[in-house]
Amino acid sequence: MSSRDTILQRLRHRTGGELTSPECDFSVLNRPEWSTAEKLDMFEQTIESVHGEVHRTTEADWIDRLAEILQTRGAETLLIAKEHEIGKALQSATKSRGDLPQLLIYDEPVESWQESLFSEVDAGITSTRGGIAETGSLILWPSVDEPRLMSLVPPIHIAVLKASELYTTFHQAMRSQNWAAGMPTNALLISGPSKTADIEQTLAYGVHGPKELIVLVIE
Repeated sequence: MSSRDTILQRLRHRTGGELTSPECDFSVLNRPEWSTAEKLDMFEQTIESVHGEVHRTTEADWIDRLAEILQTRGAETLLIAKEHEIGKALQSATKSRGDLPQLLIYDEPVESWQESLFSEVDAGITSTRGGIAETGSLILWPSVDEPRLMSLVPPIHIAVLKASELYTTFHQAMRSQNWAAGMPTNALLISGPSKTADIEQTLAYGVHGPKELIVLVIE
C-alpha cells in the first residue's frame, strides 16, 4: 500500500464526528469605502514607490499616450494579444498612423518562436482584471489569448487598468469578482517591476522579469 493509500484509509476510518469548516471572521479585513479618486491616488503613490509608473489617460487618448511612452524608450516592437480588444485596437490604429512600433502578435506556441520572443520583443502590453489600491497591485489572470509570458518576458510591461476596476483591498477584489466560483491555474498580483538583490544588497531590476512596469489607467 502506498503512502497516499495509507493516508486516505486513515481518513476514511477516522472517528470523532463530522468534519466542518472553521468559523472565519473576515471583518478585520474591512476598510472604509474610498472614492475612485482616492483609490487611484493611493494606487499610484504605492506602485510608484517601488519604481512602477502610472499614466492617467482616457478611452479616446490611451493609444496616443502609449505611442509617446514607447517612443521615449526607443521601443521598436510591441507584443500584443490577437483577440483581446487592446490588441485589436492597436492593429486598427496602425493602419492610419505611423508612430507605433512594429506589432508582434502572440498567436502561436512559444516553442515555435522562443528565440524571437526572448530577443526581439522590446515591450508587451496586456489587460488587467483590476487593481488593489492598498498595496499598489495589478490583478492579471493569464489566458490562452494573453499567456503569462506576455507580462513576464518583455523588458517593458505595459498594463492597461480601468479606474472603475480599482478595489480598496485584495479581500474586496476577491469578493467583488467572486473568486470562490473558480480561478485560473495562474492568478497574478503584480506590484512593481522585477527586482532582486545580491548578498551585498545591490538592487537590480529586470533580472527575472520586466525591467519596467508602466500602467495606463483609463479614467
